Amino acid sequence: MKVIFAGTPEFAATALQAICAAGFEVPLVLTQPDRPAGRGMQLHASAVKQFALQHQIPVAQPISLRLDGKYPDVAAEAHQLLHSTPHDVMVVAAYGLILPPSVLGIPRLGCLNIHGSLLPRWRGAAPIHRAIEHGDAETGITIMQMEAGLDTGPMLLKHSIRIADTDTTGSLHDTLAAMGGDMIVTALRQLEHGSLPATVQPETGITYAAKISKEEAALDFAGSATSLWRKIRAFNPFPGAHASFAGSNIKIWQADIVTSPAPSVTSAQPGQILAANAQEGIVVACGEGMLRLTELQKPGGKRLPAAEFLKGFPVTTGASFSCALK
Repeated sequence: MKVIFAGTPEFAATALQAICAAGFEVPLVLTQPDRPAGRGMQLHASAVKQFALQHQIPVAQPISLRLDGKYPDVAAEAHQLLHSTPHDVMVVAAYGLILPPSVLGIPRLGCLNIHGSLLPRWRGAAPIHRAIEHGDAETGITIMQMEAGLDTGPMLLKHSIRIADTDTTGSLHDTLAAMGGDMIVTALRQLEHGSLPATVQPETGITYAAKISKEEAALDFAGSATSLWRKIRAFNPFPGAHASFAGSNIKIWQADIVTSPAPSVTSAQPGQILAANAQEGIVVACGEGMLRLTELQKPGGKRLPAAEFLKGFPVTTGASFSCALK
C-alpha cells in the first residue's frame, strides 16, 4: 500500500519513520515551508523534511492547499501533484495546513489523522499542553478518518495512557509520538486488509485545545499552587513558564506543590518568597497554597536546579516575584 504523508514537527517525523520501517511505500511527503529559527534566524527544514531527504523521499512544501484561498496557483500545483502521485491513502500528523475537501477526496482510502488526545476531548492545535494544564488524569492517541470539520471525523483506533505527576508536555509528547507511530502502522495494516471499522465521535465531552501563545506562559501567583504547577509542566519545553524577579525575567521549568511540613503563609502575599535555600529550594506563596520552584533559568543562563540557581542569582526570603507578567 502506498502512503502519502503530511506532517511537520518531530511528532510527525516519528510517525513517518514508523510507517517506513513497517515497509509501506511513501512516494511523497508534504510538509511546511522551511522557517527561520535560532539566533541567526537561518532557514531550517522541518523534522519531517529532514527525515524524508535522508531517505530519498520526494518532498513538497506548498504554502496553501486551498484552491479558493490566497494562493490558488500554488494550491492547484499541489493538487496536480497529489493526483499524479500514485497512492492509496494519506496520513496526516501535525501538518499545520488545513486540508480542504478537494484534497481529502483525492486518496482512494481517504486521509487518516494521528491526533494527540482522546477525541472528542481536545480537538485542535495543542492537545498535549491543554491536557496537562487542565489536570486531565489521562490522554492518548486517536487515529481518525479526516473530514472537513476540525478533528471531527470518525475514530478508527484509540488508546489511552495515564498522565503522571512528573509529566511535562515534552515527556508526554515523546510518549505519544511513539504511540502514534505504532498505532498508525496498525491502522494501515488493518486498512490494507479491509478491516478498520469507524466510530462516530460522541456529541458530549467536546473541548478545544487552542494554539499556545507566549503570553500565556506568564505566571500569576495569585492563582492556586495546583493551577500554577500544571501550567509550568504544560509549558515545558515551550514556551516556558516565567515570572519577574528583581527586574529579571526568570524561566521556571519545574516545581512541586508544597504540602507538609511547610512555611507559614498566614500573612504572605501571592508571589512572596517564603524560603530560599539549598535545603528547601525556593518556596513561593500563591493565592492558594505554596509552590516550590525546583528548576529555574536566569536570562542568558542555563536551566539549573534551585540549589545551583541560588549560587549565581541571590533570592531573599520576603522578596516577591511579580504577578501577571506579560
